[in-house]
Amino acid sequence: MLEPVGDEVPDELVRHVVRTTGLPPALARRVVSDVMGYFVETAEEYVLRRHAELRRDGLGNAGIWALLREELDVRPVAAPPLSERQLRRIVYG
Repeated sequence: MLEPVGDEVPDELVRHVVRTTGLPPALARRVVSDVMGYFVETAEEYVLRRHAELRRDGLGNAGIWALLREELDVRPVAAPPLSERQLRRIVYG
């Protein structure tokens, strides 16, 4: 489960979201907090969370490793290139 970032939300960004979407300020702050929380995950946190989600969805590890590498390649904050072995080590230690 991703955690919102809370008080770290920039007021200027909240005002921008209110202005461009028409959302009430409290809801805009919550949306910004949730989105920022999504993007502050480390590569390791992301891999662990997504691996668990994909396993719950019934995917096998062979497909998961390839999918995780693809997803990490397009994350807004670039993660270092990780091999399948490195991905397995994050999940299984």
